[in-house]
Amino acid sequence: MSEQTQNQAPVPQAGRHVVIVGAGMAGVQTAVALREQGFTGAVTLIGAEPHQPYDRPPLSKAVLLGKAEGSAFDVDFEALDITLELGREVTGVRPAEHTLDTATGPARYDVLVLATGAEPIRLPGTEDIPGVHLLRTLDDAERLRPVLAAQRDIVVVGAGWIGAEFATAAREAGCAVTVVEAAERPLAGALPEEVAAPMAAWYADAGAELRTHARVEHVEPGAVLLDDGTRVPAGAVVVGIGARPATGWLTGSGITLGAHREVVADDRLRTSEPDVYAVGDCSSFPSGRYGERLMVHHWDNALQGPRTVAANIIGESPATYDPVPYFWSEQFGRFVQYAGHHAAADTTVWRGDPQGASWSVCWLRESRLVGVLAVGRPRDLAQGRKLIESGVPLDPQVISDPTRPLKAAVG
Repeated sequence: MSEQTQNQAPVPQAGRHVVIVGAGMAGVQTAVALREQGFTGAVTLIGAEPHQPYDRPPLSKAVLLGKAEGSAFDVDFEALDITLELGREVTGVRPAEHTLDTATGPARYDVLVLATGAEPIRLPGTEDIPGVHLLRTLDDAERLRPVLAAQRDIVVVGAGWIGAEFATAAREAGCAVTVVEAAERPLAGALPEEVAAPMAAWYADAGAELRTHARVEHVEPGAVLLDDGTRVPAGAVVVGIGARPATGWLTGSGITLGAHREVVADDRLRTSEPDVYAVGDCSSFPSGRYGERLMVHHWDNALQGPRTVAANIIGESPATYDPVPYFWSEQFGRFVQYAGHHAAADTTVWRGDPQGASWSVCWLRESRLVGVLAVGRPRDLAQGRKLIESGVPLDPQVISDPTRPLKAAVG
C-alpha cells in the first residue's frame, strides 16, 4: 500500500458509531471536533485510566509542585453527547468484524480512531525497585509530588525534554538534582551538537549537576551505579529516556505498523484498514512539505490532527494533514520553542549569542526556512512558523542579524 490510498467512502452520519480509543489530547479533540463539524452519530471515547480526561503538559510542573490538583480538560462531554468509558482497557481489534476486544468484553464500532498516544520507555531491570519513577500519567505525577515536597536527592536518567523539565521542577522544589545522560550532551537525539551544547550550562546555572557520557549500570534502593563505577546517591530516580507508541495491543490486528511500532497513516490520517484512523503520538503521517514520513510526539500534533480526522470521517470536505510541527518546553527559566523539521544537510543560521539569555537558530533548505528553534524569542518563532508555511525564499544575511525581524528576510 503506497501511502495507503484507500477507497473509504464518506460515512453516512445517521446511526453511525465512532469509537475513539485513547482519552488524551488527541482522543478528546477528535471527539470534540466531530461535534464541532456537525457529526450527528454516536461518539464514544474509551480511556484506560479511570480519571476524567486530562492534559499532560501541566503534570511536569503545576501538578508536581502542588500548584494544581489536576489538569482535566474543560469539556462538557454530556452536553456534547460524547459517551465516556473510562478505566476500560482495550486489548485488541478485529477490523474485519469492526470489533474491539476490551477487558470488559467486545465493543462494536462503525468507525474507529486510534489515539492511544505513547508510553515511556522503562529502564531495564528497574521494574521492581522502589523509588524508581516515570512521569507520563496523572498517577505518576501524584506519586512524585511528595518526593519533591520532601526535598529528596533525585537522580534523573536522561537529559531530553522531559528530563530537563522534571529537573527544573525538582530544583524549584529545593531538591538536589543529578541528571545522568549516556550521550555526550543534552538533547542529543533532538538537536545538532552545536545547538544543544550551549544548553548544558543551563543545568549548572540552575544548581543541577549534569553528567554526560554516563550510562546506568544498575539501580538499587538509594543509589544509581554508573558504568564507570560511580555510585550516585538517590532518594528517588526519575527515568526520562524517551517514549514509544502505545500500540502493543494492535499486534495481530493487520493494521500496518512502522519501524518504530507506530501506526502508519496516510495524508488523511487513515490506516491500512478501512474505517480506521490514527492520530497523535501513536502514529506517523507522510509530509509533502518535508518529503518524508513524520512521527511527532508533541502536544500540538495531538491538537491539530483531530480536525483532519473529523473532516474525513464526516466526508463532506476531505482534508489532508501536512502541518508545520511545533512544540515548546519550559526549562531552567527559559522558554524554548521549535517549529518545523530540519535535516543534517540543512544550512544553520544563528540569531544571537547562544551564551546569552535569548537567541534563535534557523535552518534553511534551498534558501527556504524549514525549521526554527527560539530560546526566549517568541517573535522569531511566530514569524518563523509563518515563513515555513509560506515557503518563500529568504536572505540568510538578514536572518543572521538578531536586531532585525525574521520577516524582513523575505526577498
